[in-house]
Amino acid sequence: MRALSVVKALLATLFVCLAAIALADVAVPQLTGRVVDQTGTLSSSDIAGLSQKLKDLETRKGSQVAVLIVPTTQPETIEQFSIRVAEAWKIGRKKVDDGALLVVAKNDRKLRIEVGYGLEGSLTDVTARRIIDEVITPKFRSGDFAGGIDAGVDRIIGVINGEALPVPQPQASHGVDLDIDSISSFAPVAFFGAIFLGGVLRTLFGRLLGSLATGGAIGILTWVLVGSISLALLSSVAGLVIAFIAGGLSSTMPSSGGRRGGWSSGSSSGGWSSGSSSDSGSFSGGGGSFGGGGASGSW
Repeated sequence: MRALSVVKALLATLFVCLAAIALADVAVPQLTGRVVDQTGTLSSSDIAGLSQKLKDLETRKGSQVAVLIVPTTQPETIEQFSIRVAEAWKIGRKKVDDGALLVVAKNDRKLRIEVGYGLEGSLTDVTARRIIDEVITPKFRSGDFAGGIDAGVDRIIGVINGEALPVPQPQASHGVDLDIDSISSFAPVAFFGAIFLGGVLRTLFGRLLGSLATGGAIGILTWVLVGSISLALLSSVAGLVIAFIAGGLSSTMPSSGGRRGGWSSGSSSGGWSSGSSSDSGSFSGGGGSFGGGGASGSW
């Protein structure tokens, strides 16, 4: 009898846990780019095209628009889920609130356009509903999800283009046209290239000339791969400094047996590689706020 009671208690606990899991809200996806597709619906070229289009909008108008495709929002409604995502991602500029979010729940056959406070005067609930009904869902019904999303984004951008928004403030770059995406992706290559190439060139030309040659080589490589003169100059200087410092450290290392110097476990202490594998720096919300404006639809 006691064993039967234990089994019943375990089954009851399991049932409660399963029920809790079933009723749990869908987690807000990480904002990894202007287009986040958790269903594999869009091809890489579709995502690249949409992302570039939305990036151009932000550069020109300052407004941010993002697209999210998820399998389902259950047990929440798409309205509850999309406002949670909008509040977490904070699309749009702070105090301008000129963000918009297109959410598609593919398995639920539902979608929503969530609109920030600053766009509610132009991208009204009625306008958002017309974009859904007249542009997006007809293509969805025929199975053309990429075409529907692309056409819907075009209409959203068209509406935002007609809105009088504050001019985007240029990022403080002191006259240097640096691309943060390029820096974050190329930094590890420049860092480790300076170390290994610097070791070879210092052996051939000595510490000073070898470091200068390393900086020049890193700069030329950066210019060839990235196409940015300013980033090439920065990489050249960084390569020179890293190679010169590495040469000084290597000269103080024991020639055999003992513990190696500070490069063994902390070679990335300068911060170059701590986030090199993360895409979170490529796009982030600007602090915009949402109040539930927008429209929903289904197909």
